[in-house]
Amino acid sequence: MALFQRLNSKLTPIINTGFGTNATVNGKRFLDKEGSARVKRLGLTFFERNSWYHTLLDLPTWKFLLLLLLFYIGINFVFACLYFAIGIEHLNGIATTQSQWEQFGQAYFFSAQTFTTVGYGHISPVGFLTSSLSAAEALTGLLSFAIATGLFFGRFSKPRVYLRFSENAIIAPYHGGTALMFRMAPYKNTNYLDTEVNATFGLSIEENGVLTNKFYTLDLEISKVNTLMLSWTIVHPITEKSPFYQFTAQDFETLQGEILVFIKTFDDMYSTTVATRTSYIFPEVVYGAKFRSMFESSTKHSHTLIHLDQLNDFEKVTL
Repeated sequence: MALFQRLNSKLTPIINTGFGTNATVNGKRFLDKEGSARVKRLGLTFFERNSWYHTLLDLPTWKFLLLLLLFYIGINFVFACLYFAIGIEHLNGIATTQSQWEQFGQAYFFSAQTFTTVGYGHISPVGFLTSSLSAAEALTGLLSFAIATGLFFGRFSKPRVYLRFSENAIIAPYHGGTALMFRMAPYKNTNYLDTEVNATFGLSIEENGVLTNKFYTLDLEISKVNTLMLSWTIVHPITEKSPFYQFTAQDFETLQGEILVFIKTFDDMYSTTVATRTSYIFPEVVYGAKFRSMFESSTKHSHTLIHLDQLNDFEKVTL
């Protein structure tokens, strides 16, 4: 209770976070580790509340390719069934003496050839109904490949932030006191300029018998760097002006808090500003630790070697 009174009396909470103040309607965290908000939208139909363009752009690559493959197999199966229902005798080139499975297989591959506009010519439609169906399928194929091409380009050209964050934040010794620290590093051959970080601390506390979300800005030792080539350890000194002042290891174990991290940087390859975010809940904060170095010089001292697999390496210390 004394801790909450100190926060309310000496620090001014911020209210423009976008997460609201009612703690009873929130989940266990505001953001997941990848930076997505823990929000589910209800009250509309599935198709109304989802943007398929954004969904397909954000899908993992393997899911996106699998979806295209399933769509290709499925749409050709549907058209093959329609051809088969009209009558296999209306597809010139398919022998009526073959078994029905063989005939359906021939109809399926004719559908695939029509859908992709390959048209080998071995099988051709006969009659108005079959010809109309093949014409409709060819148009469907052209439109489908146009959409797929646009999605491939959108996924390939979409600006992304290739930054990795340490899995844990730590409370470490700092200039005779302590500080909250976490670190990040670019992991691809990208050049980031004017990288800026903002950190917000969210805490669920009971106020007048009501559980409330309180948010506080975390002052950082350095909040902006001209270029981000190596790793960057972000430091929030824990002084009397810090919301973490007088926090103990037990507080991090028992309280429900979260550190929200927002990154904005300029990618000179895309020539645009890109952004990302992540968060650390209290169980992910290690009290009494310091990060190990992840750099070394090359054998000929011509390069600085950064070991990205050691981004989260730390050792326990006594505070």
